[in-house]
Amino acid sequence: MRSALHFLGVLITAVAIVSCSQPVQPATDEKSLPFYTTADFTPRWIASTDTAYAGIHAIPDFHLIDQSGEPVTAKTVNNKIYVAGFFFTSCPGICKRLTNHLALVQQAYLTDPDLRILSHSVTPETDNVARLAQYASAHGVIGNKWLLLTGDRDSIYTLARKAYFADEDMGAQKSSSDFLHTENLLLIDRHRRIRGVYKGTSLKDVNNLIADIRVLKQEE
Repeated sequence: MRSALHFLGVLITAVAIVSCSQPVQPATDEKSLPFYTTADFTPRWIASTDTAYAGIHAIPDFHLIDQSGEPVTAKTVNNKIYVAGFFFTSCPGICKRLTNHLALVQQAYLTDPDLRILSHSVTPETDNVARLAQYASAHGVIGNKWLLLTGDRDSIYTLARKAYFADEDMGAQKSSSDFLHTENLLLIDRHRRIRGVYKGTSLKDVNNLIADIRVLKQEE
């Protein structure tokens, strides 16, 4: 009996050692980023093999102008990761913090050719090219990395609300005559799909954004 118990003990120990030597595979990839496909920003993890993958919400084409007077379209960010946000140059409060935090993103990926930052003015009627250029100079915005955008107000507001789901009063029907206000920064992948939502005035959130960009860069 003692011999049998000894053998059983050895067998259990051996199984435990083998089990511990094998890496534990998680049920899902914890490092993958979700997709955001609706205005309530509910995260969804969708595998490339899922039938819903081909129909994931994506940012449509757009036609805007940057602080250098150059046209900016979807082709500008083709096959690039970018961070989208909204601001206006005369904003006295949260826009300053938002801009300072975006400067951290710019610095973190300063030499990375695959990352862009797109800041859309919500007062394009006053934020013309000259004013955006002045703002860029005052806040250390580097033109080939961080684009301050202006253009047709209706186009910007439609893009903001319909494509980026950018407004604090979600669900209400609004037009370009209703002022747009949001602190959200959105992380957009190489296929113009929303992969992260962050409060731009929160340093913790912006640090998470910087980290998530690294995760997203690992995707094909």
